[in-house]
Amino acid sequence: MKLKKKINYFKTYEIEDLKDMLEKTAVKNSTKTAFKVKNPNGKIINKSYIDFKNDVQSLSTKLIEMGMQNQRIAVMGKNSYSWAISYLAATIIGIVVPIDKEASKENVKEFLNVSNSKAIIADDKYLNEIFEFKSELKNETMLIDMQNTSKYTNLSDLIADGKKLIDDGNSEYENIKINPDEMKILLFTSGTTGNSKAVMLSHKNICSNIVSIASIVKVDNATRVLSILPLHHTYECTIGYLLVVYGGGTICYCEGLRYITKNIQEYQPTFILCVPLLLENVYKKVIKTLKSSLPEKYTKEESKIIDNLPFYLKGIVKKKVKKSLGGKIKTFIVGAAAIKPDLVEAFFKLGIKVLQGYGLTECAPLVAGNNDFYYKAASCGMPIPNVEYKIDNPNDEGVGEIIVKGPNVMLGYYENEEATKNVLKDGWFHTGDLGYVDDEEFLYISGRSKNMILTKNGENIYPEEIENILNDDDLIEESLVIGTSNGKDDVQVKAKIFPNIEAIKEYLGNKFPTKEEISKILNEAVKKANEKLPNFKHIKSFKIMDEDFERTTTNKVKRFGKNVEDDEGKDK
Repeated sequence: MKLKKKINYFKTYEIEDLKDMLEKTAVKNSTKTAFKVKNPNGKIINKSYIDFKNDVQSLSTKLIEMGMQNQRIAVMGKNSYSWAISYLAATIIGIVVPIDKEASKENVKEFLNVSNSKAIIADDKYLNEIFEFKSELKNETMLIDMQNTSKYTNLSDLIADGKKLIDDGNSEYENIKINPDEMKILLFTSGTTGNSKAVMLSHKNICSNIVSIASIVKVDNATRVLSILPLHHTYECTIGYLLVVYGGGTICYCEGLRYITKNIQEYQPTFILCVPLLLENVYKKVIKTLKSSLPEKYTKEESKIIDNLPFYLKGIVKKKVKKSLGGKIKTFIVGAAAIKPDLVEAFFKLGIKVLQGYGLTECAPLVAGNNDFYYKAASCGMPIPNVEYKIDNPNDEGVGEIIVKGPNVMLGYYENEEATKNVLKDGWFHTGDLGYVDDEEFLYISGRSKNMILTKNGENIYPEEIENILNDDDLIEESLVIGTSNGKDDVQVKAKIFPNIEAIKEYLGNKFPTKEEISKILNEAVKKANEKLPNFKHIKSFKIMDEDFERTTTNKVKRFGKNVEDDEGKDK
């Protein structure tokens, strides 16, 4: 589906590096609100672009005086204004190392040692944990409290000291010259299939991605973002933070998943970055609202509620839905996993754009995306400006590995030459993802090459395809498809299914289901899925999961460890 025949790109401005971006946006947007921040009493305080620039400059100046220039500085904590300041200061004066706040103690220790971090700016709860193994770190690592609530060096004190230094004539920050091609960001991938790798990114990688996205998705002073996904991940950091700063929008921070509804109402965002699971939950609430306020004759078929409404009601319903989402919502940007096309279309009918994209940490992150000019509900979009992709070694169906070229592609994996050589070949980054491209350059993801199940007859089975069919069933919350032995020197498809108990309960007339009833219902669901699949892809067995799958911090189901263990506890 096309919105327009020809792309007329939005106007952008060039930036050499993130310091240059900060300077230019601070001049352009000066007194406009960059962040809405809650103080300890819950009062919302507006931080202007000048405030933001001054805080970054002050912190940078103090860190330089402390000997942190050109050093690795880790940042770890919940999404906050302090995180935003810390990240930008660290990547301007040195090398920033964003760390997942949900990482285990062992992983945090590993990340700090591998990166050779000389300081970590973090929430006090994580500093307390780090303090326990501080003697095991390679470097004498300075601990800085991001939230200013503990015995450690407080971030606010450093900012105040830096301001005094500037007032006294210190110009170290102004004199910084950044090589846009050098490593300045060191990111540990979340990894759904195994151990993390350290991705090296430059200012050029990030800045090229920002400018490209800004040319196809409108971000300006009217944009207000509710930041929900973890900022350590480049998806949220580049698109939900740096892109918004570039465009002069306003950033508000979600206080946690259970506060999403509350925060949406108080901040009234126009733009939310999310993952499919979050959007699906939002839609469930929308449907619940509509069912409670509309005659039953209009709500029997959820997918056709808007289509079934008389003209005079459609406008009222759209307004009601938008009000339930704060009143000003215009766009959801969705990534990290595939989203159901029907869901995309449903939101468009409600007057809300859902723009699905495709990206990787190694690409800073965005490679392709539906945008304000072109979209197809079943696709993850077209290549963003200045980025190329093609399908390497496609099969008869046109499916092959997606390879990418552009200024956003990483420098390589840190201290891992072999892994770098495996993915960077002749100027192209080999993603490990499988997909195909249609005649209009729209990209479709089939799955990961590592996940592909290969039968004895040479048939390729993409688990993600089967999972999407299973997950379309309202009675299934989530599924994971793996290949298992059939006892005849071949593989067969097995599904692990986490049921949607609430939906099953409703299906049974608000009766809590027995194990036997759940098994019978899911058996029927599997039969229905198999009817949509060729014989060699049929699900031969399934296991009902008692609890949800382990996930990464971007809500992807992990394809290793506990999730793929069989009944004997061995990985398949």
